[in-house]
Amino acid sequence: MNEAVKQEILETIERYDKIIVSRHIRPDGDAVGSTKGFVKVLRDTYPAKKILLVDDDFSDYLAFCGGEDTAEEEDYRGALLIVIDTGTRKRISNRNYQKAEKIIKIDHHIEADPYGDINWVEDFRSSACEMIADFFMTFRDRLKLSAEAAGYVYMGMVTDSGRFRFEGVTGETMRLAGALLDLHPDTETLFANLYTEEPSAFTLKTHVYQHLRITEHGVAYVYMDRAAQEALGLTLEAASSVVGELSDIRGSLIWVAFIENTAEDNIRVRLRSRFLGINDLAKRYHGGGHEMAAGATVYSEEEMYALIEDADRLLGAYKSTHEGWL
Repeated sequence: MNEAVKQEILETIERYDKIIVSRHIRPDGDAVGSTKGFVKVLRDTYPAKKILLVDDDFSDYLAFCGGEDTAEEEDYRGALLIVIDTGTRKRISNRNYQKAEKIIKIDHHIEADPYGDINWVEDFRSSACEMIADFFMTFRDRLKLSAEAAGYVYMGMVTDSGRFRFEGVTGETMRLAGALLDLHPDTETLFANLYTEEPSAFTLKTHVYQHLRITEHGVAYVYMDRAAQEALGLTLEAASSVVGELSDIRGSLIWVAFIENTAEDNIRVRLRSRFLGINDLAKRYHGGGHEMAAGATVYSEEEMYALIEDADRLLGAYKSTHEGWL
């Protein structure tokens, strides 16, 4: 079925002279890499078409990838819109997406909102970039693939898979990554931008280690209130990244970062896990995502502690019925 869908997507792209590509709000490496790489290949392959990358949001973390385009009202008229790595329409980072004539959805999240006229969803993939790499390789005789495009897509595969460590990485993932590397992207510059840190980052790590808490059954969590964000000079996005600092605590199979968001009067939640799923937990708190990587939102500290208690019960139940986890 998906081979037919990929063929339909390519044929649809070839029919349109105006194409707009968008992604999800608060874009991560997968969202940026998949859209940047896709746009680069489309522009190289179809130079006569007008192809725009439109994103109402911005990522400081990935600013090295460059800026995006601005679309006018006329650009949407009779246009094809391709939305990548975005499970639901409310997370599309393009307030005008409905003005396009036709929408294609390409996504690797659990299907909850089939908003596209064409929906290509493979929730078993480790990243949307893995799907884009597959698309490129399926039609490599018809598309112009460059080292620059390969670098963007490889970036998304690397970041969304935790450098190929997370569940969901398969032999096919590695074969597609290898095909991208055969195009000789500049991985040295890529990794220097992704994984070297400003000295201030180590101050942040210190703060996290000093303020993290661990529940009875091993849920590790930290709360980054507005005062901490201001003291450390953090953007909301940078504060959200602290969830990764909790991932290496032995016995803590669920880890959570709570980030106070005064602009929206809520608390953002970043949930991660190992071995057991937390997507259903996220759904109970206004969120969702992947089985072991999800986001949510709570609207008070009382609700935050309720989520922590639910996570602790979930982990306690898992540990009581499973052995050999560590």
